[in-house]
Amino acid sequence: MIIKRGVVVSHPGAMEWGVGKVVEVEAMRASIQFSDGIIRKIAASHYSQLLQADVAAFVELPENVPLVKVRATTTRVKKVKQAVS
Repeated sequence: MIIKRGVVVSHPGAMEWGVGKVVEVEAMRASIQFSDGIIRKIAASHYSQLLQADVAAFVELPENVPLVKVRATTTRVKKVKQAVS
C-alpha cells in the first residue's frame, strides 16, 4: 500500500485507535490522525503493518470540541496548635 496524504488506514495492532487519515508524509514517517482524536507518527519501517480502510469509517472529530480537564482534589486537614500545659 502506498502511504500518501488523504489515505485512510487502520492499524491492526491498535484497533482501539480507530481508523486514521494520513495528514502528513515525511521522508521517515507519516502523521496519521486517528478517530480517537490523537495524531500519531508512524515510522516508514512500519507502513507494511497498516491496512487500507474504508473512507466512510473515518470519523473526524470537530475542531471546537472543548477539552475537559479533571483535577485531582485532596482535602487537607488543618492542624490546630494546642497550648502547652
